[in-house]
Amino acid sequence: MSNEENTEKAVDTEKTVESATNKVGNIISLMLSLKEKNPKVFFGAIGGVVVLLILIMSGGDEAKVVSGPKIKNLAVGQKYVLKSANSYDPAATVRLVGVPGAIAAYDDTEEADRNASCQHIAQGTPVSVVELQDAYGTKNAFVKVQMEEGECKGKDGWALAIDVQ
Repeated sequence: MSNEENTEKAVDTEKTVESATNKVGNIISLMLSLKEKNPKVFFGAIGGVVVLLILIMSGGDEAKVVSGPKIKNLAVGQKYVLKSANSYDPAATVRLVGVPGAIAAYDDTEEADRNASCQHIAQGTPVSVVELQDAYGTKNAFVKVQMEEGECKGKDGWALAIDVQ
């Protein structure tokens, strides 16, 4: 780059700064003239801006409660039904596993795992609670259930407590 080009860029930058300064000066002079000519409009506009700022800053105090499926107070020996709390699909199944906590780690990508009997139980199946298990700081997070009807009658497995309703 030549010195001539550098000089032109510096002049362009100065012009931009001057034009921005001129615009700010014009806005300030316009506001001051409005204050002199029509003070009601001037102070009304300032009051409106203040009210808007107060409304924006004071909104949102309310702590909204997240609603969703809740874990019932389950009792050993009582009868319940299986309901998938995380699905709106009526054809969804509830997964039963042999060990509590294995639900978080299972992978049913294998065909044999998906077709094994008494692992995926239809919603609405009546069950009775056999045992409760705490996990991850949550009381009664897992429930051992025994099937009361169907081809899996008498068999048991562990399910999430939220799926037993």
